[in-house]
Amino acid sequence: MQDNATEVTAAGIARLAGVGRAAVSNWRRRHADFPKPVGGTETSPAFALAEVESWLRHQGKLAEVPLRERVWQQLVGHPEGPATALVHAGCVLLLIHDRPTVWLELGAVSDERLAARLPASLEQVIAPRFGLAGKRGVHTSPAVRAVHTAPAARGVHSRTDVRGVHTPPGERDVPNVNGPGGVNNSATVNTPPGVHASPSAPGVHASPSASGVHASPPASGVHTTPTSPRVHSSPAVHSDSIADALAVAPADAPAAAPTPAPAPAVHTPTGPELLPSVPLLRGVAELAAELGARQAYEFLVGRHLDANPRQYTLTPAELARLMGDLAGPARTVLDPACGTGALLRAVPARGAREVERDDSERELYGQDSAPELAALTALRLALQGRNVVVRTAAGDALRADAYPGLRADAVLCHPPFNERNWGHDELAYDARWEYGFPARNESELAWVQHALARLRDGGTAVLLMPPAAASRRSGRRIRADLLRRGALRAVIALPVGAAPPYNIPLHLWVLRRPGKASAQPEVLLADTGTVAEHTGRDGLDWEAVRTAVLGAWRPFERAGTAVEQPGVARSVPVIELLDDDVDLAPARHLPPAAAGDGEHLSDVRDRLGETLRLTVDLTPPAPAGPTGEQPGRWPLITIGELARGGALVMRTGGNGGHARVPVLTDQDVLAGTAPSGTLPESDEAAVRVAAGDVVVPVLGGGSVARVVDDATAGAVLGRSLVLLRPDPAALDPWFLAGFLRGTANNRQASSYASTATRLDVRRLQLPRLSLDEQRRYGARFRALAEFEEALRQAGRLGGQLVRGMYDGLTDGTVAPD
Repeated sequence: MQDNATEVTAAGIARLAGVGRAAVSNWRRRHADFPKPVGGTETSPAFALAEVESWLRHQGKLAEVPLRERVWQQLVGHPEGPATALVHAGCVLLLIHDRPTVWLELGAVSDERLAARLPASLEQVIAPRFGLAGKRGVHTSPAVRAVHTAPAARGVHSRTDVRGVHTPPGERDVPNVNGPGGVNNSATVNTPPGVHASPSAPGVHASPSASGVHASPPASGVHTTPTSPRVHSSPAVHSDSIADALAVAPADAPAAAPTPAPAPAVHTPTGPELLPSVPLLRGVAELAAELGARQAYEFLVGRHLDANPRQYTLTPAELARLMGDLAGPARTVLDPACGTGALLRAVPARGAREVERDDSERELYGQDSAPELAALTALRLALQGRNVVVRTAAGDALRADAYPGLRADAVLCHPPFNERNWGHDELAYDARWEYGFPARNESELAWVQHALARLRDGGTAVLLMPPAAASRRSGRRIRADLLRRGALRAVIALPVGAAPPYNIPLHLWVLRRPGKASAQPEVLLADTGTVAEHTGRDGLDWEAVRTAVLGAWRPFERAGTAVEQPGVARSVPVIELLDDDVDLAPARHLPPAAAGDGEHLSDVRDRLGETLRLTVDLTPPAPAGPTGEQPGRWPLITIGELARGGALVMRTGGNGGHARVPVLTDQDVLAGTAPSGTLPESDEAAVRVAAGDVVVPVLGGGSVARVVDDATAGAVLGRSLVLLRPDPAALDPWFLAGFLRGTANNRQASSYASTATRLDVRRLQLPRLSLDEQRRYGARFRALAEFEEALRQAGRLGGQLVRGMYDGLTDGTVAPD
């Protein structure tokens, strides 16, 4: 069903028609019947999707809007915004995933009846999937679930239970129930006056406002009503009546500073909230039938994140995988700043025997201060599988912890960095500061201690940290106590470019909550900066990083010590680190790699000699004079004309596809190196390069074209690259690549309207020559390419030899004579 109210921008029209935005601007100027704007702004107008689709089809520019694009345009044009639309779509996809026959019955009725009947069906799926009902025996009430507690009502008292755990206002007595880990807990809680049921957006509750709450790294969690008795600070109220939920604290309760309770990220939408989403929901159901419910939601969420790159700070998938491997298998996992859920999805499950037991469901706990992402992440996690209970909440985990009694098997976290207003003033006496009260500028050490406080004895935490946290003097006492008590097990320096911010080498801290065993006497320090250097956009060799990190960590984890690897890893005695600075930067404690080893340098020198001799052999001969006909008088044809005539196929890169395959980046093409990049997995088909293809970078203004060889074939085409696949019966690939590199040719086909030069590949020109003549030129261009590669190799080997000689002379392994 097409929604006549859906709007689309010029960029969306360009995507629908498969053209650039400049073409859409030309259509608006040249065609008087082009649809008029119905919204947006003067500089970014919006058009009715139905009118645009009709006009494109009438002009012969569109056969039919692809289903994915139709659903996406409905989502971005939702009257309540894309975040609310994604929540509603995720709820329906969860229903389709768990109870497909129920949706088939609902989908056959009118829009109004569908919106009225859908909430009850959604409630039957949302409650058990988020741990709100079923075998745990927790009573849930749809009427109460929608109640949103006003945070920090003035004059409201809170109470502290016998264990000293602070209970914020907004709760009532909860009976003893087995929580995660099988521990019985009970909490005395109160709800202040001021409970209301008006969420900030349909299906999404805004989290309590607090100055300094980090919202840049995405953090998320859907939290309808918490069921675990360890969740003491939820604003949703478990009660058989609203009146019971509104009980206030007794007069003799001791006064305490009010703490905002974490808000539920999403609730079961009501009929009126769902009604504007019905056209979208029908389209989402069609997309699920085509792709599957999980893949459909991953496509929509991934497109939303890609469309807002500056709004979210994402944890790269390969980094999340590495952190999950360091944490090891776990049944109960927490991420207190969970972003898009990458870390929660990365921790491997325990063995199959445990999973078969009734009580072995995986429990994923998440919390963050960004409610719009919290809802999306919980739904993503719930769609991953049926044997997962998702319990997530929106709120700042440091100021208003949603799980004060949780003892998880593993905690993974990519916390916000350099937050001075993280709660230093109001959290001075918090019980979590077991290793010392963090300074105002040490927010990262507050997250470290929060993670340790939520672990069971022996549980593992892995946190991504800025390098300054390992050496700032203001944190040396906390670092010292972490070392003395055996809580800090490893500090691993990552290469530059591993995660945002990409310009500094971030660290991974591996921690373990000390049990009854004595503290470990050694700490693993590792530096992967020299193992896999970042060579440009998407240029980090993650496989080399994983091999180096896990190769050092796993033996250390088993034995408490590890074999020293110069320049890479070393097991350092704790006593050696407990000086005045307690500096944990790995580079300061690792012995240098033996770059100046005589045997190694001799090998590099021999290879350099061979390469220099090869460059002499490959040096092109002196150019011959003109062959008669002047080059400028050749008849020319453009790449665009060749593509329209079928002499070649032109494709653009940028999609990762379903499989994890090495990506050929523009930096690889410019440097002449092997495919080194990665792209996020997507449902859009990736473009694979084949031997004989010609790849051209479109940014930077350089005259570069590369013919794909057998070693590169099969890689995925990266962003900012155009692939030209010539018909062997019409074009020689080396002839094509050689003429594309002409300086004059590139200048006339480039655009200089912005700060970055952009090449329009369609405007590049070739001379019209016979295939035999093309091959003559192609052979010469191929010899030039081999000479160019030999020069690159000589430069690399020469650099290695010079660096090795300097290192050898300075560390004594090479004699000056």
